[in-house]
Amino acid sequence: MRHPLHPALVHFPIACWSLAVVSDFASLWVGESAWRWSGGLLAVGCVVALAAMLAGLMEFSRIPEGPAMRDAYLHMTAMLVAFSFFAARLLLRVDHLQPQPPDALSLLLDVGGFLALLIGGWLGSRLVYGHGVGR
Repeated sequence: MRHPLHPALVHFPIACWSLAVVSDFASLWVGESAWRWSGGLLAVGCVVALAAMLAGLMEFSRIPEGPAMRDAYLHMTAMLVAFSFFAARLLLRVDHLQPQPPDALSLLLDVGGFLALLIGGWLGSRLVYGHGVGR
């Protein structure tokens, strides 16, 4: 029985990035104690996302042509957009290795990354549950 690595890894960036968005927005009410968490969450999410993307590329050849392949390309695009938003967010929040509080641009990157993450996750679930990829 084959156990693909990609589905096992994707949960970490999804959780880390989602919690980073929550902590950034919570910092508007709670303050510094909330946004300090998001830096580490963004960093862990981006590092594990790179591993998940590499694992997904290695498993890409097993996807059948047709609708499943179309969904795979859309999934990859959405997740690359999410990664780009969150990586940019991470780079914006660090100044001389010191975390910075979120500003309007940071919060917009959070929202854009989270929306891309939702779309990419939905497409990934279509690949597994709709097309049977990886089962």
